[in-house]
Amino acid sequence: MQFLGILAFIVALLLSVMFHEFGHYIMARKFNMKVSEFFLGFGKRIWSFRRGETEFGIKVIPAGGYCRIEGMVPSDIMPAGEEDRAFYGASSGRKLIVLGAGSFLHFVLGFLLLLAIFMGVGTSQATSTIAQISVCVPKGVLACADVDPISPAQSAGLRAGDQILAFNGAEITNWSKDVEIIRNSPGKAITLTVKRDGKIFDISIVPAVRIIDGEKYGFLGVVNTYGIVKSSPIKSFEFAGKLSKEFLTSSVTSIASLPSKIPALWGATVSGDERDPNGLVGIVGVAQVSGQTIGSNALSVKERLATFLLLIASLNFFVGVFNLLPILPLDGGHMAIAILDEVRALFARIRKRPRPSPINVNSLAPVTMLVFILLAALTVLLLAADIINPVHLNL
Repeated sequence: MQFLGILAFIVALLLSVMFHEFGHYIMARKFNMKVSEFFLGFGKRIWSFRRGETEFGIKVIPAGGYCRIEGMVPSDIMPAGEEDRAFYGASSGRKLIVLGAGSFLHFVLGFLLLLAIFMGVGTSQATSTIAQISVCVPKGVLACADVDPISPAQSAGLRAGDQILAFNGAEITNWSKDVEIIRNSPGKAITLTVKRDGKIFDISIVPAVRIIDGEKYGFLGVVNTYGIVKSSPIKSFEFAGKLSKEFLTSSVTSIASLPSKIPALWGATVSGDERDPNGLVGIVGVAQVSGQTIGSNALSVKERLATFLLLIASLNFFVGVFNLLPILPLDGGHMAIAILDEVRALFARIRKRPRPSPINVNSLAPVTMLVFILLAALTVLLLAADIINPVHLNL
């Protein structure tokens, strides 16, 4: 099962890469840029076909993919008669859209995966079915003493296995939210609609008063079961949107704190220090975590699937944000150059001078190479850490 989890991660990663490159492809075609190749993988061609002017296919090294847009820099030679289809000749606005489309589709894919979790798979939530009855109203800690009064649930005859269908006639749709009716009704009678052994009946019950941090809360004395619950379409969109925002925020925070986590990663790799599960993890490490998730016997099938999809969704948000960093050779670096071109053009207009030629990315090759070396070094360190001292989940 762990091997299947790793394989599933590799497939999901490659599909995410294809989604990213498709964003570049579809927007480049929309703006009539010449796209000559769309390949998954690198190296020697394994299989390909041509549709229109674009060759689609698979290459031998499954380490990503690319969409080749002709004329990325002014020094590129365009076919005769197609000079106006070069990327570098497009307006800065169009360049930004084409370059940003890859990250945008990462965010879209991440959102759709979260939507699939909430709407299709379900998430672990407290249900309205009672798992256990507390025999008393404990004072302070949740343990009964001889002097503690009997709990309302015990007095009313509620049992483990009872399903609470409604509070005061209002149907329960989300226990975690609807239970607030109990908490907000200390000492006030409420009516529970209960289903037991196929029979439905009402019970009038008065929640006991518990004082927590100086505040009064209603207390029945029931502990509910947990299960996989699907959300409604509207709620699924709401939950997916909120979690997408959290993933975007955490991705930005993680990238900002990346330099500070490198010493701990080095220590875990070289000195064998304990690996921080919340620290830096490479692709191999994420694949291992995926394998642990799918192979875990502590999770149900739906919980494994939901956890796996959540992992892939978070990865897409992180990659989408990382790719927007304003450094070459990332898309964000090319976007920064497009913006800088417009700033230079603005100053030229103010000075009533001709628009300057676009910045040639090739002239920044030393900077690009330096960034590439740093990223490659980090990748090697992550690979070594994931192999020597992998992250283990308590599943």
